[in-house]
Amino acid sequence: MRTHRPVRYAALATAALLALTSLTACADDASGTASGSGGKGDGKGVKVKIMVGGLDKVIYLPAMLTQRLGYFDAEGLDVEMLSEPAGVQAETALVSGQVQGAVGFYDHTLDLQTKGKHVESVVQFSQAPGEVEVVSKKHAGDITSPKDFKGRKLGVTGLGSSTDFLSKYLAVRAGVKVSEFSPVAVGAGPTFISALQKGSIDAGMTTDPTVAQILSKDLGKVLLDMRTPQGSQEALGGPYPSSSLYMQTEWVDGHKDTVQKLANAFVRTLKWMSTHSAAQIADKMPADYSQGDKKLYAGAIESTLPMFTKDGVMPPEGPATVERVLKAFNPNIKNATIDLDRTYTTEFVKKATG
Repeated sequence: MRTHRPVRYAALATAALLALTSLTACADDASGTASGSGGKGDGKGVKVKIMVGGLDKVIYLPAMLTQRLGYFDAEGLDVEMLSEPAGVQAETALVSGQVQGAVGFYDHTLDLQTKGKHVESVVQFSQAPGEVEVVSKKHAGDITSPKDFKGRKLGVTGLGSSTDFLSKYLAVRAGVKVSEFSPVAVGAGPTFISALQKGSIDAGMTTDPTVAQILSKDLGKVLLDMRTPQGSQEALGGPYPSSSLYMQTEWVDGHKDTVQKLANAFVRTLKWMSTHSAAQIADKMPADYSQGDKKLYAGAIESTLPMFTKDGVMPPEGPATVERVLKAFNPNIKNATIDLDRTYTTEFVKKATG
């Protein structure tokens, strides 16, 4: 099987990502943490900063789990994990140069390409969104499908986030225009739950462990479950690669040794996850992630486990599904020609799995 590696062009050097003015200092600091094929940090190993769109979200579990299992250390990496409440904020940190990698949804790579920013998934954690559309208990009887989104306030982690993208697609697919409902940025966890309780949102898209907490407190019901490949197929018409480690293409090309080490560590974690129970995985995570209910947390992990790949390889039909979904509502992508080959690479994970 041919190892996928997007073709590079000399002109790519001129397409370096523009740092956000307010983060220039951070960008300068980040650029010095891994020079050449991976410069040394503070003596602990090659220093790499990774921003995660919510470290405690189960969909991004491989990020913290890899650190807890000691696999970064085993590769000679000193990885600093940072966290933002939404994937779109992790994206911002990456394109500004504040961090070298982001753990977030693959769909951001397509959106960024239309803006002249070359970013690629180097390890694909998942083959399904891992997202759930939850309806508040008050509206459980009158919101029974995305057709009922018209006139509603729908919770998303952040405007421009993947939950925002997916909510818009589900609405448009059901015949509801994007202008006919209101997306509301409410984050995840306590802020999402509070918005649901107070009526700030009628329904919303979120992930575990937030979903498990909502159901345990009888605050709402599941409308659409996309935590499994089957759920993704039913809601989106195909596999939807979501959580991934994505990086600036220029940085990847200049730091292949470091990227390979990251891929080795993450693929090792994905393999470990595929041979251990949800309870065993929960035991490895920070104690505060369970919020005092280890059984509920393990159950949330179990519900989400089917979304993860075992080898970090991009599902063959995944990129095309993501492109189709985004083109349904995103005017920037609808009229753009997307080079899907440049949105991901399997070069590093294929070596890691070999």
